[in-house]
Amino acid sequence: MEVKALQQMLSQFRQVQEKLEKQIGEISVEASSGGGMVTVKMNGQKQLTEVRIEPDVFKSKDQEMLQELMLAAVNEATRRVDEELSKQVKDLTGGLPGLAGMKIPGMF
Repeated sequence: MEVKALQQMLSQFRQVQEKLEKQIGEISVEASSGGGMVTVKMNGQKQLTEVRIEPDVFKSKDQEMLQELMLAAVNEATRRVDEELSKQVKDLTGGLPGLAGMKIPGMF
């Protein structure tokens, strides 16, 4: 591969990286468990930004149930962030030769 072609590919990669970083900052997903008893929101960096627990959960005083509901909601939110990130990477890299289908370490 020629140097000029490599430089062009690197330039395209930098543009994709910048767009992806911007889009990650805009991602927000919501997931719930227990029929909405526990709801969490998560950003594109997989940080919880909001947790809502319905008061009825506390009435039962069932600590194990609350823990299971929290785990289920957080795991679902994480899965949704991964799904959204994967979609955005595919959309951004689909038209770039050599970058299509590329896995970015640490993101998935």
